[in-house]
Formats: sequence, C-alpha cells, structure tokens
Amino acid sequence: MIHFVVHEEGDSVGTVVVEGVKSGASLNGWIMEQDQVVEMRTASDIPIGHKIALKPLAVGDTVFKYGVDIGKVVAPIAAGEHLHVQNVKTKRW
Repeated sequence: MIHFVVHEEGDSVGTVVVEGVKSGASLNGWIMEQDQVVEMRTASDIPIGHKIALKPLAVGDTVFKYGVDIGKVVAPIAAGEHLHVQNVKTKRW
C-alpha cells in the first residue's frame, strides 16, 4: 500500500494520500519519476493531502515539491514530520 507520493527524487517532501496517518507509523512512499518505493516512519500525525518531510530540514532551508521551490523552513522539521503553516512559509510575501 502507498501512503505518500513524491514527484522527484530530489524533493524534500511527499504528499500523504491516505487518511489516519499517526505518529510512529511506518509508511510506504512512491517516488513517481523513478518508480521507486521508499519506507519511512512518521514523527507526527499527518492529515491526508498534507506534506511529510523526507529528510531533516533546518530554519532557512528551501522546501522542494515537484522539483519546485514551495517555501522556506521557519521552524526545524525532523524527517517524518508534518509540514504546514507552523513550520513552512511562502517566499512570496
């Protein structure tokens, strides 16, 4: 079963595609461009449609999704944690 999808191998996040992801769960992710499956453990609950960190991210790091810069990290994020407005902000404003 696939729990999250990643567009490109260099992306820093994946998108959760199932409901009920809880902290400590072991998830399978599909990297679409390489047709590769990866496994990781969650560090927080993550709602469907939200992002999961694929690696540790420090304040100031750029977040990549679909190979595109989608924002900057404003609070440290561990691998497996939920990315959302509490720890990532757009660079537009």
